[in-house]
Amino acid sequence: MLEHLGSFKRTHYCGEVSTKDIGKRVRVAGWVDTTRDHGGVVFTDLRDRTGKVQVVFSPEISEELVEKAKKLKHEFVIAVEGEVRRRPEGTENPKLKTGEVEIYAEKLQILNKSLPLPFPVEDEVKVGEETRLKFRFLDLRRKKMAENIIFRHRLYQVTREVFNREGFIEIETPYLTKSTPEGARDFLVPSRIYPGKFYALPQSPQLFKQILMVAGFDRYYQIARCFRDEDLRADRQPEFTQIDFEMSFVAERDVMDVAEKLLRSLYKELLDVEIGEIPIMTYDEAMNRFGTDRPDTRFGLELKEITDIAERCNFKVFRSVAEKGGIVKALNFKGGAKLSRKEIDDLTKFVGIYGAKGLAWIKITENGLQSPIVKFFSEGEMNEILRRLEAEVGDILFLVADSKEVVNSALANLRLKLARMAGLIDDSKVNVLWIVDFPMFEWNEEEERWEALHHPFTSPREEDVEKLLTDPGSVRARAYDMVLNGVEIGGGSIRIHREDIQEKVFKVIGLSEEEAQERFGFLLEALRYGAPPHGGMAFGLDRLCAIMRGEESIRDVIAFPKTQRGQCLLTGAPDTVRKEQLEELHIEVKNPED
Repeated sequence: MLEHLGSFKRTHYCGEVSTKDIGKRVRVAGWVDTTRDHGGVVFTDLRDRTGKVQVVFSPEISEELVEKAKKLKHEFVIAVEGEVRRRPEGTENPKLKTGEVEIYAEKLQILNKSLPLPFPVEDEVKVGEETRLKFRFLDLRRKKMAENIIFRHRLYQVTREVFNREGFIEIETPYLTKSTPEGARDFLVPSRIYPGKFYALPQSPQLFKQILMVAGFDRYYQIARCFRDEDLRADRQPEFTQIDFEMSFVAERDVMDVAEKLLRSLYKELLDVEIGEIPIMTYDEAMNRFGTDRPDTRFGLELKEITDIAERCNFKVFRSVAEKGGIVKALNFKGGAKLSRKEIDDLTKFVGIYGAKGLAWIKITENGLQSPIVKFFSEGEMNEILRRLEAEVGDILFLVADSKEVVNSALANLRLKLARMAGLIDDSKVNVLWIVDFPMFEWNEEEERWEALHHPFTSPREEDVEKLLTDPGSVRARAYDMVLNGVEIGGGSIRIHREDIQEKVFKVIGLSEEEAQERFGFLLEALRYGAPPHGGMAFGLDRLCAIMRGEESIRDVIAFPKTQRGQCLLTGAPDTVRKEQLEELHIEVKNPED
């Protein structure tokens, strides 16, 4: 028989009952975690979002209550009133916040029952992610998941405290806006009122926050929802959250200082971790040393270029690559000479994923060098390679020759794989750095045109403005990315605030005046009315939260995430809609199989 709460009023959360409450009568409510019958005395662990407390149903208080408690099952919802007592000596549970006390129940109300569970509500549950997402309301009851969501809430609060303290104003920007492609595919929303026309969900608040700078709100921030219709993976969602901010009358260092204050506050207040001085590394240095613009600096295994040696050697594969404008790079896997031929073959297949056509190797052993390629190098050339790689007995060198893009991608990923294999990564470290001096543009081989590396509203370095139309490949951007343990957690730039420079950038990336006006006319219009110099940044909140919580996937720090295929298994979205709804929108859906 289910009961109503009636006049019952909860006095405590389960996880907050403590020794201070001994002798008090309390009322708690929640879900039955476990029930144990010990010779007529029934012990129940009652759980809510704050934790668990042990409830004792004893015949010394009520035989009827004990019989009622024996019928409790997992995840029944109950309310209990009783006296807080200290647990008998030797029965304390140090794993629980409430482990020194228990509640002797005097009243019990069964508020709702539960069907048999598809999986246990416990942290070490062995169940597929699809089942967890389908029954997300159960998954979120697990201690670890509940703590993730509460941690995210606290992250929001600290973020707002920091920006408010720094004089920023929180302003919301629209969800329904104009389609302005910014690198990914837009989600489109058909308009019922304007047949054949569409809103787009924003990929970011970029254009609106720039317009806010023109409007005079010189310090804006927002915890913003963003939408991108792109292929997904563990760290991507079709809808995600950014910590977004913009400032007027600033240079790069001003924006970076605010970003550092935020990150330091988050780590100190949420994890009690101090972040020291944050180094700055140029894009070129990062690519040369690590092969990526988001290097993990918690370990070595740095890359060394040996193209100058390769172009002189007799190894045709290396020399031909060097002669065609490619590069040859190597890394020294210290102590790796013990790798078997099968392990090396597996690593060769691995770099093939990133476009490498092969993986050359040289083992340095007590009996000399072991490698199929040593015979193609003179003694002087080989000694030069060994010196450059600081090779010693017991090491193995891995070498890749190809285009700069392929070599860097292959070796950057190999570097991470080897570090994991050898246990070189200290998960307790928090290594943060800035990457600056990015190229303004990158060349799209397929479309044979320049593209903005970040976005087309990023300002070029002042000394490079004159080269925009004559040598765009050499132009550097006033952009900056923050990298944490090999993951880009945020990025931004000083923006273009002059219409003439913005028009030149559009021209470089192949946008005609008509196209620029059609896509970004409202921004160009705003720039004509006294736009101040401004810049900003956005943090990927989901990714940052996942890193701080030690989670592999951002789905574990989002309450209701989509799958890698963009589905919500809880609600069944996306789904079909009624024919009448489509007719109102003047939309006809073709059979996907047609």
